Amino acid sequence: MDKLNDYPQIIKSILTAHIDRCHQKPDRNIETFLITDEAKGHYLWMTLGWQKGDRFSGATVYVRLRDNKFWIEEDWTEDGIATELIKAGVPKDDIVLAFHEPQIRAETGFAVA
Repeated sequence: MDKLNDYPQIIKSILTAHIDRCHQKPDRNIETFLITDEAKGHYLWMTLGWQKGDRFSGATVYVRLRDNKFWIEEDWTEDGIATELIKAGVPKDDIVLAFHEPQIRAETGFAVA
């Protein structure tokens, strides 16, 4: 697998599929979209809108490509983006669960850094 070419396409494909599913049952008060900075390796699934009179916005998923690895900085999906990356053929040692403290990462079975 050519990490420099394949990894950006893999994460974009996974996140786009999630966002497309969100758009299948649209809520006119909630926006869901993908923001990418491919030159610097940032992939951000954002959700924002209004619910019961309260404004909300935030990252549902934020993944960075750093040192030829996926750094999952934020992940609020049910099954986890790491699971989908593995299904796409990415080895566990190329996935960092960056939302965990470095000491805890060693216990996850994924890359530490």
